[in-house]
Amino acid sequence: MTITGLRKSFGGIAAVQGVDITVPKGRIVAIIGPNGSGKTTLFNLITGMIPADEGSVVVDGRELVGLRPDQVYAAGLSRTFQTLELFRPLSLEDHLLIGMQRRSRVGLLAACLGLPRVRREEASLREAVRGVFRRFEDRLTEDRWGDRADSLSYANRRRLEIARAVAAEPKVLLLDEPAAGMNPHERAELTAAIGALRDDGFTILLIEHHMELISSISDHVVALDQGRKIAEGTPREVLEHPRVVEAYLG
Repeated sequence: MTITGLRKSFGGIAAVQGVDITVPKGRIVAIIGPNGSGKTTLFNLITGMIPADEGSVVVDGRELVGLRPDQVYAAGLSRTFQTLELFRPLSLEDHLLIGMQRRSRVGLLAACLGLPRVRREEASLREAVRGVFRRFEDRLTEDRWGDRADSLSYANRRRLEIARAVAAEPKVLLLDEPAAGMNPHERAELTAAIGALRDDGFTILLIEHHMELISSISDHVVALDQGRKIAEGTPREVLEHPRVVEAYLG
């Protein structure tokens, strides 16, 4: 994914100012910055949640700026949110089936008619669901797949949201503060799971505040402040950069 010259202003406030980021395939790129630096706004621009004023987002040669969120999803991007976005009455398995809609080849009419190919595809998707759950089986165990999402702890709801995004088999997976609200042990488990996704070929763009997580799994780090990119490089290079230290400590 290549992001070039992305800009967004809200009235007189420049939230994102000409940001350029390259996310190589099979790598984890982390975005850091103090609160209000434009990180989540950048995610919203990439995924079509809000329109960009200028700039380009290209994935596999396709321009995504100007597309609706559902079109961006269909083009191969999936994401999690800073504030959890789950369908609380639905089961864990149903959440992953929703995440797999990009992989479905069955139209509405065929589904309504209950054609044999619909049943075959549903069986195939349910088997694929099992494969996704295995990535998080230390917490999202098989005996819980039929439980409602609102029966989970906060940390496991975070895991479920990530699992739903992974289920789409995205070209780029965007994770917005996935470890928020987790204790150190839970963060360590999640860090290992995200690293395993990268090792299996997933391309990940990550927003996170926990520097230990950033340092342990990121291949490249981009720092933002007041909507501008102020540093990029290896985790160590960025975390020790004077402008980054100044942005966090004032």
